[in-house]
Parts: sequence; C-alpha cells; structure tokens
Amino acid sequence: MLALTSITEEILDLKQARRAVILAHHYQDAEIQDLADAVGDSLELARKARDFEGDVIAFCGVWFMAETAKVLNPQRIVVVPDRDASCSLVESCPADQVRAYRAAHPDHVIVSYINTSVEVKAESDILCTSRNAIQVVNSIPADKTVLFLPDINLGNYVKRQTGRENMKIWQGACIVHATFPARRLVKARVEHPNALVASHPECTPDVLAMSDFIGSTTSIIQWCASSEAGEFIVMTESGVLNSLQKLAPHKRFHFIPNENCNCSECPYMKRNTLEKLRECLRNLEPRVELSKEVMQRAALPIERMLAVK
Repeated sequence: MLALTSITEEILDLKQARRAVILAHHYQDAEIQDLADAVGDSLELARKARDFEGDVIAFCGVWFMAETAKVLNPQRIVVVPDRDASCSLVESCPADQVRAYRAAHPDHVIVSYINTSVEVKAESDILCTSRNAIQVVNSIPADKTVLFLPDINLGNYVKRQTGRENMKIWQGACIVHATFPARRLVKARVEHPNALVASHPECTPDVLAMSDFIGSTTSIIQWCASSEAGEFIVMTESGVLNSLQKLAPHKRFHFIPNENCNCSECPYMKRNTLEKLRECLRNLEPRVELSKEVMQRAALPIERMLAVK
C-alpha cells in the first residue's frame, strides 16, 4: 500500500509540474481511472481532449486514442504510458488498403470507426463511435454508398438499425467483444435468471440477439445505473466495473469470459500501469508525433464526428 501511495503521489506531483491532464478509458485498471481527470469512452475522451487547457495530455488508453487527442491538440504534448497499447481493429485495417479502396471508389462515403489509425482517419469522410454510429450513417444521403470500417459486428448492427442497403462493411473485429461466446451467455442467463443483459455492439449478432440493451461503453454504464433492475450480465470489457460500482454500488454485475484469455479484459488496454504512467509524465515519452499533413487531413472527419449529436 505504501508503494502504491508513493507512486500515486509522484504522478500527482508530475501532473501539476507538467500542467498535464490525465485521460483514462473505462477499460483501464481501477487505480488509473481513480487518478484520472476524466474517465470515458472514445467519444467523451475526444471531446475532453479537444477542450483541454494545459500543456500535456497523458492518455491512458490505446495508441489510436492518443493520436486523436494529438490531432485535436497539435500544439500540445500527448504522451501514453505504453507505445505497444494497440488495437486489433486498427491492425485489421491498414491505411494502404483504405487508400486503394478510395482510389477505386471515389464516389463512396467512407465512415471510419474511431478505432482506426490516424492514417485511416485521414482517408475517411467522417468518423463515428459506437455511441453515434447510427446517427452518423443516417446523416449521409441515402443515395450514397457507404463503406463502414473496420468492425464487422458494429457495421452489421448499424446496417440493421438504419435499414441501409447500400452499405459495405470491412471485415475487422475486436479481439474482446467478438470472442464472447453466445453459449456462455446462455449459461450465464440460466445461472442468473433475474439479470438483464447489456452488450456492446462490437459483440456478435447471436450475443446481441439475447441482449436487453445494446450500446456504447458509457451508454451501458448509464443504462445499468439508471435501470430499476438490480442484476446485470455485462458483455463488454470488465474495466467498466469500476464505474458501475461507483454509480450503483448496491447492484450486482457479472462478466462473461471470452475465448481468447478466458477473461473479459483487453490485453492492449491492460498494458498501461501506474509505473508506466509515472514514467511517461516524467520523461514525456512515449510521445505522439504526427506530420502536419496527416493531422490536417484527419482533423476534418474527426470534427464532423464531434458535430453529430
């Protein structure tokens, strides 16, 4: 406990000295969330980064989130605890393939999920998050063909919800949400018959079909906290438990292991630690460095996303 307290105090001292803000995604470990100035999903943290006043942003999430923060704050220093905190969706969608698609289909509208590299964002017409993806697609004229990338499950969910026929979907998937087995959810519903099921739209269609609520990370947290029900099966990364317990300490939450690690954790998100956060604030490394050209090109689709209510 003394060691943890010491690291926490060092981080807070460094934050003050650097005029820094700490942003943390809901999937971070609880001790990081508890130190953060803001905890949220990708959309919330993008807005927090845009409105931040200070010199340094320490982004506790994965690399693409920090890239987005840098695009929105080109004059500020953006650092991350671990440079290798990547994302399976980013890795499933190389920028050169998106450029090739753009060249072959210049009249198509590219809607990119925020879980993409900054180079892919620069090739896109508009971005979205799981919270506003339906609104973003609905904002595009009906006669336009849409390429939605890179998450196949979110894309199929949005296509069903919007009824949009002329929509092509990239074949990427989240290594956490896409590997929650429906059979384990069936078993959990038998074990917890009074529990409602809340799922992230990156889950597979058979999981979504058994859900009482489908929404983004923050939407799931808000729905569970405000619901009259007292027990939930939560089909997303288990880091959300920290926020759930703070908002609804009297309720019970169950998480289903996925096939990859027999857990409900994102291995990329969990690369960040308090020790790494302290070092990145101390050394201002790893630092997000992007070319002016790619930031300028990525800024427009990001701002278009932020403008969608």
